[in-house]
Amino acid sequence: MKFQIVFPLLFVAVPMPSTPAKADNPLVFISAFAPQGQAAIHAFELNDETGSLKALAGNSDVEHPFFMALSPDNRFLYSIHAESFGGKENQIASYALKGRTGKLKLLNRRTTRGRASCYIDVDASGKTVVVSNYATGDVASYPVNYDGSLGEMASYFKHNGSSVDPKRQKAPYAHCFVISPDNRFALAADLGIDKVMSYRLEAKSAKLTPNKPAFARLAPGAGPRHLTFHPHGKFVYVINEMGNTITKFDYAAKTGTLSKGQTISTLPEDYKETTHTADLKITPDGKFLYGTNRGHDSIAAYKIASDGTLTLIEIKSSLGEGPQNLAISPSGRYVLCANMPGDNVIVFAIDAKTGKLNAVGDPVRTPKPSCVMIVK
Repeated sequence: MKFQIVFPLLFVAVPMPSTPAKADNPLVFISAFAPQGQAAIHAFELNDETGSLKALAGNSDVEHPFFMALSPDNRFLYSIHAESFGGKENQIASYALKGRTGKLKLLNRRTTRGRASCYIDVDASGKTVVVSNYATGDVASYPVNYDGSLGEMASYFKHNGSSVDPKRQKAPYAHCFVISPDNRFALAADLGIDKVMSYRLEAKSAKLTPNKPAFARLAPGAGPRHLTFHPHGKFVYVINEMGNTITKFDYAAKTGTLSKGQTISTLPEDYKETTHTADLKITPDGKFLYGTNRGHDSIAAYKIASDGTLTLIEIKSSLGEGPQNLAISPSGRYVLCANMPGDNVIVFAIDAKTGKLNAVGDPVRTPKPSCVMIVK
């Protein structure tokens, strides 16, 4: 993961006031990763027939909102809030959605006890929020109050170790923290130690405890960044930032353990320049997986076989610099790609038969988009 404390912005997109999103069209939140005065969480309406995005509202009471997560009932949104993203201790901010207007009401903020906080997830009951801190290599959990605000931190674990790259893996760098579909475990991909750490989750109390075994290993120097569960819960896919690969694991739901399988490249065979992966997402029907390359500036598309193995479909230009984050619409018809350094979001239509991507309309200009969350 690469970050700077200050990002120069040439413009700030300020959505004009608009009518609320229609009930049959998804509401989309896109974060602008920047300091106070330039940062925001922008809201859009996604037309599920045409794939167009219409600006609804802007919420500016936030700093460096690098990552966000929605509660399962879509009533609350949680965002990173960082006065200094790589410096002082960061916070998580909790917000209540004001209907489908795209406007947010701040409820409270809690410290993450870490720096460069970079991932948030909410459990299936909406009672637990977890966070990973990249720069300090730790993870934490919080109970959620009845009103959606966050309680005091319930669990905190600092990872230990290093790996083979002396520049980027001299210490732990926890890059994501994802709760399992059955709500019993949470998995943390740590770039610095080439491991996926496994924790047991007690959702009612938001308590985490290390699982046994406590981790699964990736190849030395892989640098695991993000992970996602297949919709049926039998597979886990990890995108490796440094190795520019995706690794498939078989997931044992009873024990929360991982068994490593296929590893596949995200790049063309002849590509030799510097590039790093970022995010990956799977379509709701479980047929296709997409992963991003920053540097090559592309989206790698794969077909998922019944045994979970991946076959490359195509590698498509992201139509912008540094594809940071992906989101797939609830209907499975569209992929939204946030090109953070490129200051745009691209909507791609998914071919339901082939999984291939085709851009819809013009790029949506928005400053430093780092995360896309879609209200289902």
